[in-house]
Amino acid sequence: MVFSSVVFLLYFLPLFLLIYYVCPTKFKNAVILIGSIFFYAWGAPKFIFVILFTTLLDFYLVRWMDNIQHETKRKLLLLLSVSVNLGLLVYFKYSNFFIENVNAALSVFGDKQIHWTKLILPIGISFYTFETITYVVDVYRRLHKPLTKFWDYQLYIILFPKLIAGPIIRYHELADQINDRSANETIDNKLIGFYRFAFGLGKKVLIANQMGLVADEIFGSNFAEMDMATAWIGSLAYTLQIYFDFSGYSDMAIGLAKMIGFKFPENFNNPYISQSITEFWRRWHMTLGSWMKNYLYIPLGGNKVGKYRLYFNLWLVFLASGLWHGASWSFIFWGAFHGFFLVIERMFLGNVLTKLGKLPSIIITFLIVNFGWVFFRVEKIKDAFSYIQCMFSFKFNSTFSFDGEFKTYFLIALFFSFFAISNYTQKIQNAIYFNTYTNTRHVIICFTSICLFVLSISSITSSGFNPFIYFRF
Repeated sequence: MVFSSVVFLLYFLPLFLLIYYVCPTKFKNAVILIGSIFFYAWGAPKFIFVILFTTLLDFYLVRWMDNIQHETKRKLLLLLSVSVNLGLLVYFKYSNFFIENVNAALSVFGDKQIHWTKLILPIGISFYTFETITYVVDVYRRLHKPLTKFWDYQLYIILFPKLIAGPIIRYHELADQINDRSANETIDNKLIGFYRFAFGLGKKVLIANQMGLVADEIFGSNFAEMDMATAWIGSLAYTLQIYFDFSGYSDMAIGLAKMIGFKFPENFNNPYISQSITEFWRRWHMTLGSWMKNYLYIPLGGNKVGKYRLYFNLWLVFLASGLWHGASWSFIFWGAFHGFFLVIERMFLGNVLTKLGKLPSIIITFLIVNFGWVFFRVEKIKDAFSYIQCMFSFKFNSTFSFDGEFKTYFLIALFFSFFAISNYTQKIQNAIYFNTYTNTRHVIICFTSICLFVLSISSITSSGFNPFIYFRF
């Protein structure tokens, strides 16, 4: 089940909120947990037992670790918990990739290949694995005490607003909210949560889906016959699609959480106005960046190492980020690609971009990101390079026709991608998303949100095209 589906919008969500709001406070967590289990089991009934097993094991391992004072034993239990969770992620997500590459190597020598039944990837495994790791590591670091009830820990892991695609929330950021959300359960938060959800739904359904229709058509065509203009339209359409798809889904998650008293961290901050790749990664999928920094980059030494070791650590972290996103060489290359630019920005490119000024730096950064998304989109790395070649082929024999509707949505997507480029427009955005609401603002935004909600449902019901890019991660 995804947020932008008819089942969720018209059946699951209204029923869940009705039960949640009318039930006594002491049963609210139980309602969320049951709703979350149903939400996940709707799309992956078998894999719900994988989550239940791993969370049960983690819960008791972490409690045991917290009660031990001997540092070596604590480290062993930490290692055991992390190994189990990463082991399951590796098994489900990377086994197929490993076997395929081994068989490719064996075929060169004419050896017999390994027979393997391809595994189905559990929905959201990349996200909830990282959160199980934050639980054990945060308790190990004494950042927060472990939860005393298993079902509270189960709720932290399987909380449905963040379950499928984040934001990735570190345990100590959410722990206290599990048992007491009274300060956040206000009428204002419920209304603002709905506004945030509706805006995210509109971004996903009304913009991302429109970009996705064209991106899928172009990326699904024959690259050998593709002209330069079509290749650029395809890459830009996908660049806009993935932003509005994922940031829209994050907005929906943050809004849903606010409606039931939780406060989630922001996950996107206008990434396409970044003036460098370093800044881009401070604005794009911010909770993943925070996770990588705190649980991988800093343990590797962070900034407290020599210059060349620091460069290597940066590159390694983004190589791991690429592999986390997907089990293919294209994803690995995409991670290495971003890691490369992060390194050369530290070396010299950052100074160059600063001297060029704001607008040229934004354009250059956006183009680099756009090229990177081609490798993210195209499954085979050889085909991705072929696509990049089309973007510089100087062939103009397009067989694609782009109607007025696409052009309109394309301009709208570009406008909102760069909306916060000035201080004035940034203030407008802050007034909608973050500032205190006056009664007048409530009326205006409420009306806008209802219109977006209705338009989005109309679009979903009238079209069979409603993908979600990060659903497979």
